[in-house]
Amino acid sequence: MRKPAPPRDIPPPLELECLKSLWKLGEGSVKDVRDDLAANRNLAYTTVMTLLDRLVKKGGAARRKAGRMFVYAPVLPRDHARRLAVQELVDSFFNGSREELLAFLQGQRAAVSPVLSKDGELDTALL
Repeated sequence: MRKPAPPRDIPPPLELECLKSLWKLGEGSVKDVRDDLAANRNLAYTTVMTLLDRLVKKGGAARRKAGRMFVYAPVLPRDHARRLAVQELVDSFFNGSREELLAFLQGQRAAVSPVLSKDGELDTALL
């Protein structure tokens, strides 16, 4: 029998999308977050409300009452979430070695560089 995966420090994808909206908005209601997400995802109001409530329970966001609605604000700083995501990547794919990640990224840059012009812009002639 397989053991369940350990809980992740970074929010799952849909919660992360809500958190990204909150980082952009500063704070917002369920409607504000849903409207912001509407360009990329058509989520139901109740789905966004559930996702925001999960973020609050996990400590990634805070909520306060404003009249008849709740206003949500990010608690988890964007840079901290990025560090957690990079650490998860390093642990999962590079045996915990940041040096292995750096070597991989440098190798990728060398593989992509022929597509870049002298000033580092994408060479559209190849497209």
